[in-house]
Amino acid sequence: MALLHVPIDPAALLARSEGRRVQALTSLPSDRRVKLGQFFTPEPVADLISRMIDVDRLPVSLRLLDPGAGTGSLTAAVFARLLRDGRARSVEAVAYEVDDRLLEALEDTLSDCVGTARHAGFRVRTEVRGDDFIAAAVAGLLGSGGLFCIDGTNSLTAQGFDLIVMNPPYRKIHSASHERWLLSQAGLEVNNLYTAFLALAVRLLRPGGQIVAITPRSFCNGPYFRSFRRDFLGKVALRSLHVFESRDTAFRELDVLQENVIFAAVRGERPTTVTISASVDHADEAFSHREVPYEEVVRPSDPEQFIRISADITGGYASDLVGRLRTSLSDLGLTASTGRVVDFRAREHLRAEPEVGTVPLIYPGHFSGGFIAWPKLGGKKPNALADDPSTQALLVPNESYVLVKRFSSKEEPRRVVAAVYDPARVPCRLVGFENHLNVYHRNGRGMEPDLARGLALYLSSSIVDIHFRQFSGHTQVNATDLRSLRYPRADQLLALGSWVGESMPDQRTVDRLVREHVPELSGREGRIDPVSVREKIEQAQDVLRQLDFPPAQQNERSALTLLTLLGLRPDDPWSAASEPLLGITQMMDYFAEHYGKRYAPNTRETVRRSTVHQFVEAGLVLRNPDDPDRPTNSAQTVYKVERSALELLRSHGTDAWSNSLPVLTSDDRQAAEAPSGRRLVHSVGVAPGPDSGPGG
Repeated sequence: MALLHVPIDPAALLARSEGRRVQALTSLPSDRRVKLGQFFTPEPVADLISRMIDVDRLPVSLRLLDPGAGTGSLTAAVFARLLRDGRARSVEAVAYEVDDRLLEALEDTLSDCVGTARHAGFRVRTEVRGDDFIAAAVAGLLGSGGLFCIDGTNSLTAQGFDLIVMNPPYRKIHSASHERWLLSQAGLEVNNLYTAFLALAVRLLRPGGQIVAITPRSFCNGPYFRSFRRDFLGKVALRSLHVFESRDTAFRELDVLQENVIFAAVRGERPTTVTISASVDHADEAFSHREVPYEEVVRPSDPEQFIRISADITGGYASDLVGRLRTSLSDLGLTASTGRVVDFRAREHLRAEPEVGTVPLIYPGHFSGGFIAWPKLGGKKPNALADDPSTQALLVPNESYVLVKRFSSKEEPRRVVAAVYDPARVPCRLVGFENHLNVYHRNGRGMEPDLARGLALYLSSSIVDIHFRQFSGHTQVNATDLRSLRYPRADQLLALGSWVGESMPDQRTVDRLVREHVPELSGREGRIDPVSVREKIEQAQDVLRQLDFPPAQQNERSALTLLTLLGLRPDDPWSAASEPLLGITQMMDYFAEHYGKRYAPNTRETVRRSTVHQFVEAGLVLRNPDDPDRPTNSAQTVYKVERSALELLRSHGTDAWSNSLPVLTSDDRQAAEAPSGRRLVHSVGVAPGPDSGPGG
């Protein structure tokens, strides 16, 4: 491979690597990418992954592996990070890529890395392997060559690795596939390519070696990944975890709806704490972060070895409260299982509409107001199932059940979506529940009506949703997760059920009822209340939406900034809003003290540039009202909510608020294309501040 003569510029190295990735992305057929499970790593994500490497733990003479390297984006990001670190090193890098169409771009990226690093005094050696990583690694484990071959022909890959970085392919492994056979030969039983790559990679780490990867978050819980979690966590210990607030962030250009996690783990001694961080997306520099005991992430007593991820203390508090409950599902005489009707297997028995000789068939689409509304005519899904001898095993008696969607859509704010199946609303003798539902039942039959209502109300509470998100990082809710959950006592559930009428109460009422009837979930003991925090942040986000701020200023960080500038704590009414004079650091301290959201100190500029500046431009906030002549870049710069905006915001939740927000006229629609400040001033009559320059 010919070396490129390039200057020492880590950013330029990343930019050139990104250019190769984009070119490959546009040239490869999408069906080929799907077949191979390819999701190429964008430059900002690759850079974020490289920042999670603990460079101080790396030896001066370093061996690096990038399995499933694509065009080499992650390898380039590692070299850029090492160059920024400033210490000259000896680096041996191995990159595997099975797609021969990518090998030229991968060779170019590694050549670029070599040329750039050698200018900085590095000794670099690289090797591109156009082989199947799984086949090579398994061959090494079985002593038949590959990564562990020490016969002189492949000495670069003979001694294990100090650092492995990866964005592994994501695709299910079919039971009859060659990959499944290979993995079984090595004693590995995994269901997805990404967990296969991880399971093999950790076996290639030297003691003290690091692995940093971006993967789907689905392995953190659920029965399908149980054996993988036990194997993986038995060989490496998590050191840091990073999550994104949005599901469609990391691979947006590929239209991928998948919750992802970036994690760093080390082989050897387990750390006492884990760093957990979160950001709106990969371009967001304002991370919330905290250090938590390792046992809070992976509980030693948990046989499932769930990985619990909460980037703020409120999530941990929610789990602590739910942990106070002592009743299991079996204590209630109940269990949860998936619906019996797998529609593609029962296709010949499906009917679009009810007719003689059929029974109701319930899908997630029948959920309505916390109950089941059946039939739903004119929809995409059938409403009935033939009632004949071949379908009897798929049916249950028409009694009271609680149903939970197994998959939540992008639009749904809740992870656990529950509904009561009320037999009085669906007159029939037998009923079928489709496989995309989890069904709470008592030995295949229903339960008391009030118990069903109380159980559904509890599952609909904010405290359950916040707790569930700590370990469920994907769109699927498994029956195993529901069986692992703790529940109020039967008498408490019956009391809750007595308050449910023809529809489920609104969210605030649900949360109030749960607090009143389940005292274990109401004790704060001086702690921040996770439910109040969520409710107030969601209210603030709704305010920003109604004031027509762009999506970039409707995130959690912007909501916290608005609440802080109004001096509002989670339990305060909007009418109590005030106008404190605050600097950026004081705002961030307020986030942490009252909302449990701690941002890294070096993200102050992001808060100022990506939220406060827009608030100033919109006329919502004034900069330096105490001293308009204070320089823009002064360390004493402070901000305050504009007085007329304060009066408007104090009315939130009242008729005065609704009446103050005008219906857009045709002139307003034309103004909607203008910057956010013009829209806000035009819509609510808030005058812009005296200083709305770039320093805001």
